[in-house]
Amino acid sequence: MQETPTITAAEIARLAGVGRAAVSNWRKRHGDFPEPVGGSATSPEFDLAQVEQWLRGQGKLPEMSRADRLWRHLTAGRENPATALAAVGEHLLIRQRDGERSSRAGDQLAGLLPEVDALADELGPQGAFDELWQRFSAPGPGRPFATPDDLADLMAGLAGVGGGTVLDPAAGTGATLRAAVRAGGTAAYGQELDEELARLAGLWLALRAVPGEVRPGDSLRTDAFPGHTVDAVVCHPPFGITNWGVEELGYDPRWEYGVPPRTEPELAWVQHALAHLRPGGHAVLLMPPTAAGRRGARRIRAELLRRGALRAVIALPAGAAAPHGVPLHLWVLRRPPVDAPAPARALLVDAADGDLTALAPRVLATWRAFTSVPDADLEEAGFARAVPVIELLDEEVDLTPARRQPAGGEATGEHLVRTRERLAAIVGELPALMPQVTPESDGAASPLTLSIAELARTGALHLIGPVRAAGSDGETPLSGGPKAMTVQDVLNGTEPSGQADERLGQEIRLAAGDVVVPMIARQLTARVVTSEGALLGRNLYLLRPNPAALDPWFLAGQLRTSANEKQASSLSGTLRFDIRRAQVRRLPLAEQRAHGEAFRRLDAFESAIRQAANLGAELVQMTADGLARGALAPTARRPDQGKAPKGH
Repeated sequence: MQETPTITAAEIARLAGVGRAAVSNWRKRHGDFPEPVGGSATSPEFDLAQVEQWLRGQGKLPEMSRADRLWRHLTAGRENPATALAAVGEHLLIRQRDGERSSRAGDQLAGLLPEVDALADELGPQGAFDELWQRFSAPGPGRPFATPDDLADLMAGLAGVGGGTVLDPAAGTGATLRAAVRAGGTAAYGQELDEELARLAGLWLALRAVPGEVRPGDSLRTDAFPGHTVDAVVCHPPFGITNWGVEELGYDPRWEYGVPPRTEPELAWVQHALAHLRPGGHAVLLMPPTAAGRRGARRIRAELLRRGALRAVIALPAGAAAPHGVPLHLWVLRRPPVDAPAPARALLVDAADGDLTALAPRVLATWRAFTSVPDADLEEAGFARAVPVIELLDEEVDLTPARRQPAGGEATGEHLVRTRERLAAIVGELPALMPQVTPESDGAASPLTLSIAELARTGALHLIGPVRAAGSDGETPLSGGPKAMTVQDVLNGTEPSGQADERLGQEIRLAAGDVVVPMIARQLTARVVTSEGALLGRNLYLLRPNPAALDPWFLAGQLRTSANEKQASSLSGTLRFDIRRAQVRRLPLAEQRAHGEAFRRLDAFESAIRQAANLGAELVQMTADGLARGALAPTARRPDQGKAPKGH
């Protein structure tokens, strides 16, 4: 670290409470204004002490506390204030333990130790560190987002931390661990990818002599606490990071409820948390709202519900935490006790309206009422409902609280608003879901292709079907047993729903990575199978790619093109397809995977479009019903609304 703290012109302006132009004028008009000591001609840096002395002499330096002054000196000219704060914490910890000074802190703090000691004399080592920590955690450019204290306290309360051990596998600045300690946690453990933040969170615990530690590292790829279980887990995991290690973790024992798809990293964090819980312990995770309804996550959501691991989903007001424009959810999970029956109900709370600080006591009271009698028919109109698990296990397994609240036979205003917000959220996600593609040059040669029949002959894939029933066209379904994938399931993008047919000549079980294509449909459709165990239904082709030769998502994307729809359709019409005639581009496997990822994103985009269309239709119907019966009134238009542009 540099010996003399420096400050930029923009920081001088903030220090004096003026605009940047005022600092430029001072430099021009006052010959005694400090000269730059570093930086560049366009972005000069000044000696902080000299600037403070000049501002004080001009009467332009506002009075400030010792903590504010020390924090300014700690951060001046430093790219990472976490490093300086950690040096302060280490010095205060050594001073608290045995009164000695840290040699490492001396190197880091560059003459600021007297100020640090003066602040510690005034507030004590813990108080001094807390004062600086508050400034470090305050929102600002370049600073890490910290979980707000009111939200962290709610999470600790829902997890029932009091008197037990706690883990945060994505500790960040340590906000949830601090809340756990405030709630009575007896030992706290954490892991954080950012080494400096992990160091800071561990220092906070050490200054309070709280047993435990915070280790650096990637919790999903390299768990710092393998086999270690705790009474509670609280976590604000990172959202939407698809490069979370799915390739190397495919057979990880933590995936008790299903292997998380690449696009569902939050479900990896959910299962990581459950793996570290003792039987009966609770975990509370902050989740994006889309995790409650995305199609790719429904199989794991269903398994969490069936086995009693997912106990509650709580919708929070927008702005409760970063990203502040999204109304996030809390998931409350429990490690099922050994041999205990799965609960019959799960709690859904819609606390999206209002202020979190005011709503938190009500949320906690509702959760405690639910856990005291978990199978009771708890219901608070427009706010909370204990929903039968069997009702949640429908085709979508949608756990969005607003969609499961009772509407009393008529759509309430809150229900309409929630539907509008959910539609807006899905529409807002559409740009991110669209695959990023780049136009190829116009002069590119026609691609080389192979037919499905040729790929089957060379062993690049195994072609089965279409499966037909023997005898009449009537169905004789078998009760029980595995479900069968039907043509309608493929077309709608839903889970297998058909009953096995006893007259099928063979039972063919689907495997992850299979591609299924209806023989008869209005449009050529291909679907990648993402889960094991279902049977191949009637009138479906099964294409099983050799993973060393073909990427399944690439194959499915190639099959659904307009050209293949013409190529594979029968001469008598476009409703019957011979998939063997469809053509697939010849590409190296690495390029196939890149294309396959784009096709997979396109599939997710299509699913979101379908959800948006369904929600839009629901919103139209609710609005029309409300207007017709007088429950809704048109909002008065401003004079400038609804006018046609001039010239039209």
